[in-house]
Amino acid sequence: MNEDIKWMQRALLLAEYGRGSVSPNPMVGCVIVHNDQIIGEGWHRHYGGPHAEVRAVEDVIKRNNEHLFPEATAYVTLEPCSHTGKTPPCADLLVSKNIKKVVICNGDPNPLVSGRGIELLRSVGIEVVCDVLIDEGLVLNRRFFTSFIKKRPYVILKWAETADGFLAGKNGKPIQISGEFSGMRVHKWRSEEDAILIGHNTAINDNPKLNVRNWAGRNPVRIVLDRNLQLQESLNLFDNLQPTIVVNYGKETEPAKIPERYSENFGTTFLKINQDENEIEEILHKLHKRGIQSIIVEGGAKVLTSFLDSGLWDEIRRCQSLKTIGSGIKAPLPIGILTKSEKVQDDLWSYYSNS
Repeated sequence: MNEDIKWMQRALLLAEYGRGSVSPNPMVGCVIVHNDQIIGEGWHRHYGGPHAEVRAVEDVIKRNNEHLFPEATAYVTLEPCSHTGKTPPCADLLVSKNIKKVVICNGDPNPLVSGRGIELLRSVGIEVVCDVLIDEGLVLNRRFFTSFIKKRPYVILKWAETADGFLAGKNGKPIQISGEFSGMRVHKWRSEEDAILIGHNTAINDNPKLNVRNWAGRNPVRIVLDRNLQLQESLNLFDNLQPTIVVNYGKETEPAKIPERYSENFGTTFLKINQDENEIEEILHKLHKRGIQSIIVEGGAKVLTSFLDSGLWDEIRRCQSLKTIGSGIKAPLPIGILTKSEKVQDDLWSYYSNS
């Protein structure tokens, strides 16, 4: 196996450990190698914390390997940053350590970086190799890249349906469709996304909390489509235990940037949209401006169908159980490219891509 590929695979594996903790930053891993041996490694662990390169450099020093920097190679899954944000520039850090070579998986689409990190490294004589396992890196940080390139959140449509194709009972009566392990999986997914979105009818019929249970992780921002502001304040959505955004036709409040969900200052804010045929596009555009990088849409049927019809979605995660109910609210038909199917206890999960 090519050495660059071997060590980049390790860096990608490390980056994955940051899933659900670093947004709106990307997941990044870094491995520093000398003579085919790891002398330090790290990953970006949480938003606002040290970047992967910083962690890796600290690890090199902790192992008393600092004297090896001038003959070492750093493998980084994303172009080292060249600007000061929550932390100092990582490109400057690598330059200060006189690193010999840097291998990069993906360039950074952020206009504040976008090639400047690579240019800085090369300007001082550091050898830079780009695009190693580029496709794997794009998949890893598809939320991050979608946000910068498409100017909208990454959208996952998720639903569970009975064997005879229903989402709920008559008049939207909620029923338990998926099994226990599928439920745990769904709560894990919630912890990995910035936000979770439902419609007006689901809010009334299910009165969901839309939080993370049966799994360790942060709660997503709750988004509810309540166009005419008819929902009662007694619903669980308005318990102030996590941020809630109400999408509607008449009321707007000062938006809170997404990183505020890491604090305890939760509450309800309102996002005003126009009443027209481009509703989904406008919602996604305005949520993007509020810092929402990814959304998991959990229903109901009308909301899921609206997203499918708009074409503004990226993944479908569909659960089919063995249960039958005979009548009720019909599930939408999945579209796109079937990428994988798997059994979870008695449930069949199917995954679709929009590209």
